[in-house]
Amino acid sequence: MRIQIFSDIHNDLKALERLTKTPADLYISAGDLVSWERGLPDCGAVLRPLGDKLWVLPGNHETAEQIASFCTQFGFRNFHEQVFKAAGHHFAGLGYSNPTPFDTPGEYSEEELEEKLDSFKNLSPLVLVVHAPPRGTTLDEIAGGNHIGSHAVRKFVDAHHPQYLFCGHVHEDAGKSDQLGETKAFNVGKQGYVLEI
Repeated sequence: MRIQIFSDIHNDLKALERLTKTPADLYISAGDLVSWERGLPDCGAVLRPLGDKLWVLPGNHETAEQIASFCTQFGFRNFHEQVFKAAGHHFAGLGYSNPTPFDTPGEYSEEELEEKLDSFKNLSPLVLVVHAPPRGTTLDEIAGGNHIGSHAVRKFVDAHHPQYLFCGHVHEDAGKSDQLGETKAFNVGKQGYVLEI
């Protein structure tokens, strides 16, 4: 099975067109299709051919309510705080980021992230798809060597060892990967990543 996972499109419709033409059995948008909540209908028009093969998370630039409505309107699947099974794996999704300096619409406190991730702890084998990268990795490093990822996501990975983790959010690290104990972790960015299982 081929699963195409991507994030941080930020209204780049040409990138979306390219992703829809990448052959896959399932597609997962890991957040931030748009910037500051504007332009979801335009993205929906490009993504419409994927129908219910597309699972969508809100990033920090969308609200959960907007993504739920978006999925209903275009026939996509809302992946926020949801789990589905495919190819013998559990796929679990959690949108939003940890707090940012920009007060974007989709942010959780670290405590909220930890609480919501907790519902995924007994799933194995697990493919975890989150918008926020784990803290202190190659996936969340910005200029100056600072790390801005989520402590809660890192804590979950260290404690529960999902087989795979996919994230976005930190544009500087799009396309990078890291090995966190038993977990293969990827910041997919708008180029996307095709998982074959």
